[in-house]
Amino acid sequence: MNLVTVAFRPLLAALCAALLAGSALAQHAGHSHAGSSATSSGATSAGVVEMSDGEVRRVDKEAGKLTLRHGEIKNLDMPPMTMVFQVKEPALLEKVKAGDKVKFRAEKVGSGYVVTALEVSAAR
Repeated sequence: MNLVTVAFRPLLAALCAALLAGSALAQHAGHSHAGSSATSSGATSAGVVEMSDGEVRRVDKEAGKLTLRHGEIKNLDMPPMTMVFQVKEPALLEKVKAGDKVKFRAEKVGSGYVVTALEVSAAR
């Protein structure tokens, strides 16, 4: 071995140790909220997506679609608006009529949005 190799071996070992320690800390920091009960996506730690509020504007049973004026849909990071949704189960459309206040759960499926759960809200 030459003098340069012997002189740089401890420096190289210290550099490797510092890089490994930094990598481990970065991985830990990215997982620090894994046990929280709710996330910014609107899903709880159990994986259940919270219900959003809306008002039925139109029910199209033949097409299996529902037009909702809705509040924020947290799990989809969607602001309030009026839009048309497909429904996962056509039977969901039997529960509602135009003007009903509802709570619903929606998911992105392919290029569209699908209502997967729908309940008429209690009268206020």
